Amino acid sequence: MTLKYTKQALVYAALIVIAFVMILPLLIALFTSLKSDAELNAGVVTLLPQQWNVSNYYTAMTMVNWPLYFKNSLIVTLIAVFGSIFFNSLAGYTFARLAFKGRDVIFVCLLIGMMVPAQVTVIPQFLILKAMPLFGGNDWFGNGGTGWLDTYYALIVPELSGSFGIFLARQFYLSFPKALDDAANIDGAGMFKTFVRIYLPLSGPLIASMGILKTVSVWNDFFHPLIYTNSETMRTVQLGLQAFNGEAQIKFNLLMAATLVVSLPLMAMFFLFQKYFVQSLISSSVKG
Repeated sequence: MTLKYTKQALVYAALIVIAFVMILPLLIALFTSLKSDAELNAGVVTLLPQQWNVSNYYTAMTMVNWPLYFKNSLIVTLIAVFGSIFFNSLAGYTFARLAFKGRDVIFVCLLIGMMVPAQVTVIPQFLILKAMPLFGGNDWFGNGGTGWLDTYYALIVPELSGSFGIFLARQFYLSFPKALDDAANIDGAGMFKTFVRIYLPLSGPLIASMGILKTVSVWNDFFHPLIYTNSETMRTVQLGLQAFNGEAQIKFNLLMAATLVVSLPLMAMFFLFQKYFVQSLISSSVKG
């Protein structure tokens, strides 16, 4: 019994060390956000601040139009997440349960798309968004205006589906028994009705996984809003963090304060839905 307790103690000690290493960057960001400008410019590296300046958070939150940036990020994230869950699930169901000509070839093309970095497709996407007919001053042929650029469309529509989400949904639906399809056919349900009435209600683990991953991806996206928008009215929270990059130096205390506030929605979401996310990982590993 003593050997068993010793092993457990070593395991717990190792887990505590790993947990501390993982949380250390967050602690550094928290303590840095509470330091004064003079302390940061002194050149002496310390973990704990000499003076706890909670007012840094108030200063950081009043420097830019955070209500507008949070509103933009919330609109883009919510629509993109719910839209991507539906469209990716529907596409994954189609590839997994329906037989049609060219299905495997199309799916292989999707897998190839997973290997292409987002930076490679940003120029074609930019040109497509700019050439949307009848939007942003464009004519029927997509000329003369800005199309969908600097609008919510540019930030939402490209996020409504993706290769990884379709792949994840297809693998999930492949594990379902064929008896479900047979029962739906006997009841006279069509393909779409079968998806909505049978498959989608059983997709809790899949929805949890895609929802959390997509939320983090869209909320933390800096690259695409930077390329597709140019007015302050369309800025997201990640673009708002640029306000703390001065010409001569970066105000790290205010930047860390704003970064922690911007991260609060993601932290809250993870703590609320971590049970479902862990269940989805366990379910996926068992089915695999």
